[in-house]
Amino acid sequence: MNHSFTDRVALVTGAASGIGRAAALAFAKAGAEVVVSDIDEVGGLKTVQMIQAMPEGSTEAHFVRTDVTNPDDVEVLIEAVLDTYGQIDFALNNAGIAGTRTNTADYPEELWHQVIDVNLNGVWYCMKYEIPQMLKQGHGVIVNLASIAGLIGSPRLSAYAASKHAVVGLTKTAALEYIRKGIRINAICPAYTDTPMAQSMMEDDPRFGERLLNAIPAQRLGTPEEIAAAVLYLCSDEAGFITGHTLVLDGGIVAG
Repeated sequence: MNHSFTDRVALVTGAASGIGRAAALAFAKAGAEVVVSDIDEVGGLKTVQMIQAMPEGSTEAHFVRTDVTNPDDVEVLIEAVLDTYGQIDFALNNAGIAGTRTNTADYPEELWHQVIDVNLNGVWYCMKYEIPQMLKQGHGVIVNLASIAGLIGSPRLSAYAASKHAVVGLTKTAALEYIRKGIRINAICPAYTDTPMAQSMMEDDPRFGERLLNAIPAQRLGTPEEIAAAVLYLCSDEAGFITGHTLVLDGGIVAG
């Protein structure tokens, strides 16, 4: 399905690599002007360069370095989007980290707080500043990156699972609060996707990678492009009756 987002503005956090980069490229290919945000300046600027080199769609893209755990940074990010484009039609709140793999009682306290800060507080800070602008416009679509770890238990990933369960709850609650004001808010719940984060986890523990693939009925990881396509669908007019939804992209894991 081809979507036309000409004259629309998309903000993507965590866009220096993986799903965020794929989504930024997909928005641009569909004609949107894209603001690329990440704490990784090198990767973020690379994403902008990739957009500007595209043979089709919009080549209008800007990078804003943002630490989503810092509300002042997020406020500056939103101001930068508005100063440049004057509106925010779509926001993919994608920035996140995996943390470490260990049992709940052994989880390092400092790392626990870091995972919650990035994955949950970062999404909330973004929504806190995106929603007022969308209310002024009278329209907008927000997609939050959750995970199947936000729907089921994930042994040895307690902080990650807790943060993603919370994102699902936050998404559903905000969706109900703002749907009558013209704002739709949904979450995507991918399983492991072929991104630098997943590759690093599999390289650290090859047996984990083997068990992971065996647990996926499709017998493969998802691709960032598949996840990006789902994001664009949720932002499109065709999905106008969808809000408060958690879209699962998992190769059949939850069905089992």
